[in-house]
Amino acid sequence: MKYPHTGLYHFCQQLGSALLEEVSNDEEIVFYTSKKNIGAFGLDHTYLTQRFFHKLIMPSVEQYKVWHVTHQHSMYHPSPKNIPVVLTVHDLNFLKGALKNDVKRKHYLRELQNRINQAQYIVTISNYVLNDLKENIDIGTKPHSVIYNGCNLSTLQTPETPLVIPEKPFLFSIGTVTEKKNFHVLPRLLKNTEFSLLLSGVIQDEEYKKKIIDEARTLGVLDRVYFTGPISENDKQWYYKNCVGFVFPSIAEGFGLPVIEAMAQGKPVFLSSLTSLPEIGDQYAFYFSDFTIESMQKTLEEGLRSYVQQNMEQSIIAHAKSFDWSITARKYLEIYRSFY
Repeated sequence: MKYPHTGLYHFCQQLGSALLEEVSNDEEIVFYTSKKNIGAFGLDHTYLTQRFFHKLIMPSVEQYKVWHVTHQHSMYHPSPKNIPVVLTVHDLNFLKGALKNDVKRKHYLRELQNRINQAQYIVTISNYVLNDLKENIDIGTKPHSVIYNGCNLSTLQTPETPLVIPEKPFLFSIGTVTEKKNFHVLPRLLKNTEFSLLLSGVIQDEEYKKKIIDEARTLGVLDRVYFTGPISENDKQWYYKNCVGFVFPSIAEGFGLPVIEAMAQGKPVFLSSLTSLPEIGDQYAFYFSDFTIESMQKTLEEGLRSYVQQNMEQSIIAHAKSFDWSITARKYLEIYRSFY
């Protein structure tokens, strides 16, 4: 939970809250977190404070029954000699495209193999990630399962109007603004249309933001592209409710939490056909077969028409509701309990 407005932050926050709701009276969830997040789940719960030197020497953990490492790149990994370790793998995005050079890829693979070796149980957040893991890492006969994330959105009845509102009907996307999200293809949906594009999320890569701007300028649509930066829960829900459609062309995605959030509002979603997204969106989403202007615009036009003609709103909402953090928490608890 080091970086708010990220998928990993919401994963930890939502799973932790759901576990507290599902845990039995004779069990206790202890949260290992930085000092600034002490109390994040309420002051009446127990916290173990993370220290920088724990990367080298972990604190005593023998009093606990199981340790859940919530991300595959975590440096805080106790010895399995002292406690059973459950490891959640979210993605192997470092292998995708030019995101990392060969030296870094090999380094990350070695690190991940070591963490897999140290864990007693492996969880992935999609079948796509599990297959990716098996293709690149030796998991042997280690027990493993797929547990989907839940939907983060707690619907507000009437969210207040945000400060930034596009003048024309708008397409919406949200996520960390970085190369793997592939946002620079989205201005192509605006060429010769009346749509605007609103992008929300942390600007992790200023050079990549410039790439999006340059693409929009070349297409003559820069005046219809809006960047909001990180947004509040209120603003996010308003944008979901009022957008024409949600667009998410990511090329490196282990799950895609914003996809389910948009679907929870019954919105048509337009996704990359790559990585985990077809698994999560299933038949209730529309997919870009490639990222040329003509193909993307055809997918958008046909998808919006099908959405209306087939009256898809309620079926999309029902699909989103199948991703429930309570279900996620219960499945994790089953794994924890298998060790005590």
